[in-house]
Amino acid sequence: MKLEDVIQALHLFADQSKVNFKKEKYNISSGEAQVLGIYQKDIKAIAKEIGKNKILAIDLFNTNIYEAKLLCSKIFPAKELTPQLMDEWVAHFDNWEICDSFCMEVFAKSHIPLVKVEQWSKSDHEFTKRAAFATIAAYCMADKKASNEKFIAFFPLIEQASDDNRIYVRKAVSWALRNIGKRNIDLKPKAIELAQKMKEENPSKAAQWISNDVLKELTKPHIRISDYPRSIYRA
Repeated sequence: MKLEDVIQALHLFADQSKVNFKKEKYNISSGEAQVLGIYQKDIKAIAKEIGKNKILAIDLFNTNIYEAKLLCSKIFPAKELTPQLMDEWVAHFDNWEICDSFCMEVFAKSHIPLVKVEQWSKSDHEFTKRAAFATIAAYCMADKKASNEKFIAFFPLIEQASDDNRIYVRKAVSWALRNIGKRNIDLKPKAIELAQKMKEENPSKAAQWISNDVLKELTKPHIRISDYPRSIYRA
């Protein structure tokens, strides 16, 4: 499918009422791109029809259409990702939807999912910093073979970011620690321990919110815990 054909297909779904709804309901808007007003389910349907296509994906991102950028995240082959592309794309993230779409669909599934995490975790840009922790959160479920040590190594980054009270940063920090805790039965108590430590030692509003959010979920009596890596937990 050619770029112009995909753009035409996207325009068929354009709906201004959805632009307004997403902005008012979910605070999703873009300051730098044209927003057509297309729901994720329709973008996914177009992506399924196209299949993976690196060149088309990059061309779509380089348009001035927000939904074309979202579509890029769904058709770009994760194995083709480079650190240069990660930096190029993250610089354009201006809301949580596009940030999480790339972190979940591309970054976490690539062979280099964590190469930018530490750098981004120190960024002043809200959605670049969110991308660091959204990538960690998604990576918890994307890599079913990674060792527990790899996830424990994220704890210092989580602690360092726990003072950031910007809503989309602190939500992502909580998401990352909650997902680490839900990865397996050994990481769960370690994640709870870190959340408890932040609650007791860090009085900042953000740290208190994050620790409470993590503890609320991870201490539920019937929370579902995964078993990754299965070579250990299903041995």
